[in-house]
Amino acid sequence: MRRLLIQLDPDRHASAFDRIVALDAGADEVLAYSGVTPEEVTGLVHGSIFTRGPKDLQNTALFIGGSSLDAASLLLKAARAAFFGPFRVSILFDPNGANTTAAAAVVKLVKAAGGDVRERDALVLAGTGPVGARAAGLLARQGARVRITSRDAAHGARVAETIAARFKGQIESAVLRDPAVAPEIFAAADLVLAAGPAGVPLAPRAAWTGKARLKALADANAVPPAGIEGVFAQDNGTTRDGVLCFGAMGIGGLKMKTHKAAVARLFEGNDRVLDAEEIHDIAAAL
Repeated sequence: MRRLLIQLDPDRHASAFDRIVALDAGADEVLAYSGVTPEEVTGLVHGSIFTRGPKDLQNTALFIGGSSLDAASLLLKAARAAFFGPFRVSILFDPNGANTTAAAAVVKLVKAAGGDVRERDALVLAGTGPVGARAAGLLARQGARVRITSRDAAHGARVAETIAARFKGQIESAVLRDPAVAPEIFAAADLVLAAGPAGVPLAPRAAWTGKARLKALADANAVPPAGIEGVFAQDNGTTRDGVLCFGAMGIGGLKMKTHKAAVARLFEGNDRVLDAEEIHDIAAAL
């Protein structure tokens, strides 16, 4: 029986990237739907679960993507609500690659810290965005004390509260409009992840060099200029100024392996929902 992946994307055009990765990961065919609204999800899900008997439903799965985490989250909620009894299929939730990227970055940082981040202090720059928020939660889930930065105090506090409630960890927020004039925030960190928009500098080299506690830096930004000055895209555990550095390509290799492994995992059963935590565990196993 053919392995079919149904791609639900709220964007005008369904992601070609996600479709190609799914085919490379073992899906026999990807049925891509774009511009999907929450109201349309039930019909699409029922089409996927009523065409095959319960014993064969592990050969059908859903991928929910798109460029907006909020819009994709509504599709995920609607998809789960459409299931009942044995009539369900597995779901991979990875809008804009946020979960796979966050998982890969966290695995790299945890490994750099010796495999244990309990009682470590982690700083996530631009931690209110999709990648940053998920990474912050995954670090907190493993026992790290996490601080996220935001340019807006109220927004940062709300996001920190939401992350802490979901991942049940220690999350604080800090306003950071200009890293160049706030070196103390870097001096108090063991691990730093930059998770801001593409091409937006978040930390000058002077902000992190010479900090005795700092063990590792990760920058998820692939578009010049770097999110963390002095970290290069190809860095994959490269030591710079005594600090282990990971750039977008170094993170991206594990991200791609994780994405493909997650797609393959979908077809091992019909009752899996692979969100940030589950995707992280796949990345850690890799």
